[in-house]
Amino acid sequence: MKGKSMVAIGKTVKDFTLKGQDNRDVCLSDYQGKNVLLSFHPLAWTPVCAKQMKTLEKSKKVFDKYNTVAFGLSVDSRPCKSAWAKSLRIKNTKLLADFWPHGGVAKSLGLLRAEGFSERANILLDEKGRIHWIKIYPIGQLPDIGEVLNVLKGITRV
Repeated sequence: MKGKSMVAIGKTVKDFTLKGQDNRDVCLSDYQGKNVLLSFHPLAWTPVCAKQMKTLEKSKKVFDKYNTVAFGLSVDSRPCKSAWAKSLRIKNTKLLADFWPHGGVAKSLGLLRAEGFSERANILLDEKGRIHWIKIYPIGQLPDIGEVLNVLKGITRV
């Protein structure tokens, strides 16, 4: 699937609105003026995905320092994301349900796998909404949050 990715450095991501685990709409365009990390994970309730989302939650203060908001996205339903966020004790990181149309955001970025779930990927958007950095990881690999923070240090004045 890596070769079919439609994301490219410098391009903008098409605006989207998805439900967060709190049942509130999250619209990408509402975050203009902030860096945005779109952290795709295949499926809720799996060990590597849980660690990935907990890492985003633990990094909230650092993200704030770099004018960045992080979102965890998967094809799971909103009720699923809500129960999962509660079980993981995630309160500050929005876990977005890319549920309907099934995997629509992942698909628009070329990240929806034939199996029906997304690649494990991080896409960092700059304050103008342009793709600044992309990394697609092997499904079983936990993304290194240090990589993301190093990229943020390079694009953000603190």
